[in-house]
Amino acid sequence: MTGWLLILSLLVLGGVLATLGDRLGSRVGKARLSLLGMRPRRTAVLITVLTGSLISALSLGLMLLVSRQLRVGLFELDALQKRLNDSRTALESSRRAQKEATRELAQAQEQRERTRRDLAEAKAKAETLRQALVPLNQQRERLEAERARLSRDVQARDAEIRRTEAELASVRQRISNGEAELRQLEKNVLALRQGNVVLSSGQPLATATLRLDNPRQAKQVIDQLLREANLQAYQQVLPGVKPDRQILLVPRSDIERLEKTIRQPGTWVVNVRSAANVLLGEKVVYAFPEARPNTRIVKTGDVLARTSIERQETEGQAVRNRLNLLLASALAEVQRRGSLSQGLQFDATALNSLGQQLLSRAPSRVELEVVALRSSDTADPIVVELRPVNGVRPGQVSGPT
Repeated sequence: MTGWLLILSLLVLGGVLATLGDRLGSRVGKARLSLLGMRPRRTAVLITVLTGSLISALSLGLMLLVSRQLRVGLFELDALQKRLNDSRTALESSRRAQKEATRELAQAQEQRERTRRDLAEAKAKAETLRQALVPLNQQRERLEAERARLSRDVQARDAEIRRTEAELASVRQRISNGEAELRQLEKNVLALRQGNVVLSSGQPLATATLRLDNPRQAKQVIDQLLREANLQAYQQVLPGVKPDRQILLVPRSDIERLEKTIRQPGTWVVNVRSAANVLLGEKVVYAFPEARPNTRIVKTGDVLARTSIERQETEGQAVRNRLNLLLASALAEVQRRGSLSQGLQFDATALNSLGQQLLSRAPSRVELEVVALRSSDTADPIVVELRPVNGVRPGQVSGPT
């Protein structure tokens, strides 16, 4: 309604001003007035032009006074256009960001689903181990009861007691291993929600045997060992990433204590270990160093463990259990002496041959021992051989006739 009133007002005002201008021009023409030295006719024309200009000026002024939209469109059109373009650009950026966020959300949901499956598998395995421990615990209780009964007749059943105790130790070892694995799985359940564990707590990152000719070399040697440990951490935690910075963090107090230790005379074995479980892709690996004197762990010919295979043990599983228990006992012995080795080195072919000979032997009792084939220090691998006590080589095992 306001627009129509404005138009009607402009028409009325234009008509009135036009009439006034025409009359004013006619009167000026009739009166033959002269302005600025012009002829009366031209003076009349000038008055008419001025009147028309006044009509246009009043019309525009009235429109600007009454219509805010006209003022904005006339004086702020360029600014509005720029703001509109900026808004469109921001809208496009927002749309692209929304698409990127949608894609990342889809990837995160896919990763969460994979983690959920891994977690379910870990829980299932933990439940299986719990169920497996139940009969083992029951078996342990039965064996302990059997040992108590046999103890009352030591003279008559001495050989049977030794066999039962060995089986009980094997069962206890299996229970201990199962419980340790169960605890580790339970610890890793939370880690599986976030990623994959690539470094376990206590895992060695770098090991070196040191004997310093000059105590001032201690800092240089430690720096080199830490660089090797940092490189190993990169390869495990950030595979494929260029090792261009220090991700291994070791407390300064531990480094100073290590430097003080290796400055002392003697040969030292330095080992840098991970201080906690580390997930794939983490940016920091906490570690700690340890130093121990380098000592002779075994000498050539040392007997590390010994066991016997009874006459009635002729089945493959029983023989394998005896051999595995013998090797585990030898490994436990060298670690008790201070070795850093995580396993034993032996000739697998010779071990298989020995196992076949034991299975094909005549019913007899055979004693076996694990013997060190060479001398080894704290950080050296342990090389062993399984052999019968009477010195017969694998492939020549036979029972007494």
